[in-house]
Amino acid sequence: MNTYEPEPGDLVYDEATRKVGRVMGHEGPYLQLRPPGGGREWDARGPLRPATAADRLSAGVALANARSRGEAP
Repeated sequence: MNTYEPEPGDLVYDEATRKVGRVMGHEGPYLQLRPPGGGREWDARGPLRPATAADRLSAGVALANARSRGEAP
């Protein structure tokens, strides 16, 4: 079985939270992820997988929508 082990800087999809994040580092069993456009980090335990093109597009649209509502810088 081939298990995916993300490296810092990788863009991943956190299946538990259904969010895309960039790997910032790790602490114990958790990986710290940050939204691609910046923002608050969260701890992810998994399962994680590499972000697909569709995941990246969805995250970009969500960020653009948040910016248009004044919710993101």
